Amino acid sequence: MQQSQPDGEVLVAAQAEELNLKTYGSSELFEGAKEVVIKHAGSVYRLKITRQGKLILNK
Repeated sequence: MQQSQPDGEVLVAAQAEELNLKTYGSSELFEGAKEVVIKHAGSVYRLKITRQGKLILNK
């Protein structure tokens, strides 16, 4: 019998764990908000949750 393949999200989570990457749930980042600001290398980025529940990163 063939085993089912993990979906992309499970595979990425497993790879992140193997590589000891810091992993954050969106609820941890957003804490109930729909948008957060990320500062990186002198630039400011906005990470938003869309009405469809997807993430968009804008500079």
